[in-house]
Amino acid sequence: MTATPSDSSNPLPASADPAQQLAPDTSVAQPVTLQRLGLADPFRWLARGLQDVRAAPGIALFYGVCFWCMALVLGWVFRTRPEYTMSLASGCLLVGPFLAMGLYDTSRRREAGLKPELSESLTCWDSHMGSMGMLVLVLVVLELLWGRASLVVFAVFFNTGMPSTTGVLQAVFSPQNWSFVAVYLVVGGVFAALVFSTSVVSIPMILDRDTDALTAGITSMRVVLENPLVMLLWGALITTIVVFSLWFWGIGLLVAGPVLGFASWHAYRASVIPLQRPPAGA
Repeated sequence: MTATPSDSSNPLPASADPAQQLAPDTSVAQPVTLQRLGLADPFRWLARGLQDVRAAPGIALFYGVCFWCMALVLGWVFRTRPEYTMSLASGCLLVGPFLAMGLYDTSRRREAGLKPELSESLTCWDSHMGSMGMLVLVLVVLELLWGRASLVVFAVFFNTGMPSTTGVLQAVFSPQNWSFVAVYLVVGGVFAALVFSTSVVSIPMILDRDTDALTAGITSMRVVLENPLVMLLWGALITTIVVFSLWFWGIGLLVAGPVLGFASWHAYRASVIPLQRPPAGA
């Protein structure tokens, strides 16, 4: 089902009890209803992400430092021991969703009228371990398949020998390797689309509704399929912001990481109509 949008952030009713809003109502099964999105919505999500950073600067800084340290370690391994880069990337893919869930919890508590707490954000995933574990397993499998496919593309299409880490860009974009670049972009694009489609709203949905990983993943794919242009724009914005934030030793991740995390919660809120929760005292 798809509904027409009213407010792109779709906040929860102000009259409801804030604490009750954080507990999903599992007494009655409610269908997942999606909203149509507009091309202006991703920019609104980023604006709301900035508002969350200003409202909870300490929490934002903590998670920003975490993302920055992950980028620094990954960059160091790529320069010194490139053979371990994919393994470390898999580890980051394991840790990343749990860090992101902490940011989602912060936006969620602000939305419900509760004070964000770092301690709460660090433990918000503990009651969703089953669903989160299954979803992260799927993401890791996709990432490992992506890495294996990349090795195959290198072996088949790279024509000038395996490049060193110091000359990788010059070797990759050599005229002799145009077929490699084309195939690599296609293969990488397919896997990137799969990872993005599976995770774009699934993790905040697990936090919000305590749903299973399969339902969350399918809902995430539905959002992408029903709003392809908006999701393509959202993915392009995320990629652009992350790429620019990696300049100057990745220092931009201190801000970009939390902003994108908070904005992703608002992307979920705009895409999936919230559960109808019972009134306080019902």
